[in-house]
Amino acid sequence: MTRRIISLFIFMNISCIGALHLYSQEVKRYETQNDMPLFYQKMKERLTYPLSFDKSDKPFKQWRKDARAVLMECISPLPPKAASYDMKVVDEEKRKGYKAQKVEFNISDYSRTPAYILIPDGKGPFPAILLLHDHGAHFSIGKEKMIRPFNTDSLTIADADNWCDKCYDGQYVGDYLASKGYVVMSVDALFWGERGRKEGIRYDSQQALAANMLQLGMSWGGLIVGDDISSADFLASLSYVDRKRVGSMGFSMGAHRSWMLSAASDVVKASASVCWMNTTDSLMTLTNNQNKGGSAYSMIIPGIRNYMDYPHVASIAAPKPTLFINGKRDKLFPVKGVEDAFMTMHKVWNSCGANDKLQTHILDIPHFCSKEVQKMILDFFDNNLK
Repeated sequence: MTRRIISLFIFMNISCIGALHLYSQEVKRYETQNDMPLFYQKMKERLTYPLSFDKSDKPFKQWRKDARAVLMECISPLPPKAASYDMKVVDEEKRKGYKAQKVEFNISDYSRTPAYILIPDGKGPFPAILLLHDHGAHFSIGKEKMIRPFNTDSLTIADADNWCDKCYDGQYVGDYLASKGYVVMSVDALFWGERGRKEGIRYDSQQALAANMLQLGMSWGGLIVGDDISSADFLASLSYVDRKRVGSMGFSMGAHRSWMLSAASDVVKASASVCWMNTTDSLMTLTNNQNKGGSAYSMIIPGIRNYMDYPHVASIAAPKPTLFINGKRDKLFPVKGVEDAFMTMHKVWNSCGANDKLQTHILDIPHFCSKEVQKMILDFFDNNLK
């Protein structure tokens, strides 16, 4: 009898343990995957972009005015303007057909910023191009990605040369354009190069910086746009620059900065963007690189998706001459999203009789700004700024 009771007790305990194990398996829950909410598709469905041009019944000029006002509201507050730029030339080097200067100027009331400027030989005023550097998860250099550095430490020069080989086919875009008669300027964005982190490079600090800036009432992405607007204003103010012929160009994050700047500022008369255009629908998936966080923070404008998608914002630049180049083999930007975005933008440029001013190309290239691409950029600016 006692033995039977003990056996029954053991059986009941084993059964309970088994039941608890099954129960624990049944109730194990989660609601995010790959750092995306499981309901992200429903979130995308509610993004109807009510301020896109195709949803508007207003004339183009009124739509453009209203759309820019909302864009600037989402970017705001911008860094406060400095009382003066107070530019100082701190170093200079003669190059073949142009000279290189390193300058410092007040980009805002917050920051005094170093920059590289290339000035063609001869009598100005010259057309000018603001070059906006990429992200690349590479923070040790910024402006040096676009313009060959000089009179600095050997590590910085080697770093810039290696990056130029990796992303720009061994040709500095700035030096190439300057040799063709353009004033060229490039400035570090906050967190890159000489505007970097005192404690040293740390990838995850992007997210901390972005969060801290939001706590202080400003977005990191918005500050970058604000600084780019100020840089364009400064470039246009230089005595040897023709302010009616100022353009912008960038690759990767720099491309995002270029079309964003053109949408936000009338100082930029023409813009070129290489390897950054798509739709939210194509980018916001469980597998896209953008959704890992990190680099995305530098390009997030809070709240803008409630009004417009990427191509809608870029279309605020219409009817300006605008060049977009993306790659069929670019793993960061799905081709379907590129095609949809280009179609959306062409409708806007076409609506104001300027479809010939918008050039869009999907080339058989990866995420890369080759010499062939740079020649297309030069031809574009020659046709529209010279």
